[in-house]
Amino acid sequence: MSLLVACQYLLPQRLLSALMRRLTRIRWRPWKNFLIRQIARRFNVDWSEASYPDADSYPHFNAFFTRALQPGARVADADPDSLLMPADGRISQLGRIGDGRIFQAKGFDFSVEELLGSGDLAANYRSGSFATIYLSPRDYHRVHMPWTGRLQETRHLPGRLFSVSPNTVAQVPRLFARNERLVCCFDTDFGPLAVVMVGALLVSGVETVWSGVEIPPYAHRLWVRDYRGMVKPIEIPRFAEMARFNYGSTVIVLMPERVAALDPALRSGQAVRVGQALAHRCR
Repeated sequence: MSLLVACQYLLPQRLLSALMRRLTRIRWRPWKNFLIRQIARRFNVDWSEASYPDADSYPHFNAFFTRALQPGARVADADPDSLLMPADGRISQLGRIGDGRIFQAKGFDFSVEELLGSGDLAANYRSGSFATIYLSPRDYHRVHMPWTGRLQETRHLPGRLFSVSPNTVAQVPRLFARNERLVCCFDTDFGPLAVVMVGALLVSGVETVWSGVEIPPYAHRLWVRDYRGMVKPIEIPRFAEMARFNYGSTVIVLMPERVAALDPALRSGQAVRVGQALAHRCR
């Protein structure tokens, strides 16, 4: 294990993330413009896609980081039987879930049960499929629905806040099942669908379209919100925005067995965009 990764075990991860949250919401123009321009330059952000293509248009750095895109910058795959990519970024890993375990990196995997915090939920995906998408600082940080779904529950699981960079993912066992995360469980016309928003060092904020800011506060125990039986159910259409990261991280999509086949053109390490085909319904 590298020294930089080993040091993450010792860092006050939540304290540093809370500090970053404050720093990225400072509205003093010289400071927020400095941060925006530094990140935009370092990570080669494509300003031409943004609704507001200059630093002065954003009240603080987080507003830039969660920026909306211009209409038409992302479109849904034309095949109505395609499940869609939920986020811009790069594919960390994808494939079949083998005996309830998800591949993380060479030598590492983790169980669906520990990721979701529920054996009953995990049973839905024991032999299903998964896709893990890593969002870098340059990426669009809003997450969209792969398929139309009715919200059943969210599960806020407490945990660490390791970096989710490829280097750290390759060295920290069970990283995605150890980090703070929000599990969003949906019911669809093919059955259950899970979208997991994984927090990370300095980038641990998660916000949903139905409830606003979900993380922080950081959890000290499992926190479940049940949305079943509502007079007006929360249904999110295919391709619609469902959540956003207030400064980055990773999304994991879980699908049951025999529901959809992952797009054969997708590979680990491949750059992807919201709306492109992730999988194709089995008929």
